[in-house]
Amino acid sequence: MRIITWNINSLRIRLPHLQRICGQLNPDVVCLQETKVPNDSFPEREIQQIGFPHLHFTGMKSYNGVAILSKIPLSASHTKNWCGKNDCRHISAELPSGTELHNFYVPAGGDTPDPNTNEKFKHKLDFLGEMKEWFATIEPAQRILVGDLNIAPLETDVWSHKQLLNVVSHTQVEVETLDDVMQSHNWIDAVRKFVPKDECLFSWWSYRNRAWPGSNRGRRLDHIWVTQDLAANLKATQIFMEARGWQKPSDHVPVVIDIEE
Repeated sequence: MRIITWNINSLRIRLPHLQRICGQLNPDVVCLQETKVPNDSFPEREIQQIGFPHLHFTGMKSYNGVAILSKIPLSASHTKNWCGKNDCRHISAELPSGTELHNFYVPAGGDTPDPNTNEKFKHKLDFLGEMKEWFATIEPAQRILVGDLNIAPLETDVWSHKQLLNVVSHTQVEVETLDDVMQSHNWIDAVRKFVPKDECLFSWWSYRNRAWPGSNRGRRLDHIWVTQDLAANLKATQIFMEARGWQKPSDHVPVVIDIEE
């Protein structure tokens, strides 16, 4: 089974990109973040024509929104509101094997890494804290977690560890908090199972980086995790950098895993 996670940064704007990506990569399941479309305007017919008859989504106008597109039937679809906000940042469904698939869009956190002066950063840390507590208390099961987690945890997940230490997405408190989430459910970083930790790896490049690939000042904000009992099922991974160079791209690119289901 091939699973893609991608922050599409507006589903309606980049629907042709989605079609192109699916044509080239042939995924079985696609998890999208930042769809930016309310449920009553979700382009179901167009996506079904691409080849995904089974759709699960939750969205709002102009902001956030997550979706799971699948060629195979999924069950037990569920959304959860975090931090008391109905802001469409999580959706889950169950694969035919019984494995739970969770799709997250973690808050970006604004510009200032101080929860006392920046409510957006506080929201981000609170969101991650709730994730940690929830995954620590639910019953063990085979699970896959994907999404834009808006944190680049490793020194090689950013173009310059030294210059980004005080920049939101790579600060020590974010990295430590994300690690707490990982440890709470014994998650495995599926992509880093194949790519050594000392090798630079990015999935996001700012729109300010106008020359592509230019200086390659990226960050790895998009992740795929699996529970320990699925680690042996992982077969391959890919970051589809090509899509960042297309006309009117998302600032994120698709991250892919192949897993034996």
